[in-house]
Amino acid sequence: QVQLAESGGGLVQAGGSLRLSCAASGRALSRYDMVGWFRQAPGKEREFVARINGVGGNIIYAVSVKGRFTISRDNAKNMVYLQMNSLKPEDTAMYFCNTIPVEASWGQGTQVTVSS
Repeated sequence: QVQLAESGGGLVQAGGSLRLSCAASGRALSRYDMVGWFRQAPGKEREFVARINGVGGNIIYAVSVKGRFTISRDNAKNMVYLQMNSLKPEDTAMYFCNTIPVEASWGQGTQVTVSS
């Protein structure tokens, strides 16, 4: 089973940018066609953010982040990335990566806090 570890979160002002990274281990990321990012704000359900297929030709974003976030993957490095621009306070959440459908245990996530 693949293990996933997220990093890159932090505190940023509204309008700022962050780049999240997700490192896969235990199994090659290339074995999973679809991987994605999810987030969970305090008191809310975990929600889908973005997903990308193996060759990067099929990318889907949640409406709330479309045009501001960019997902990418590097199978050679076993990495998935989420570039987040024009951040808003409502983007504040713990961010997670996983395969789609979800096969890996959820990692600890990385906290993103956007101040107004």
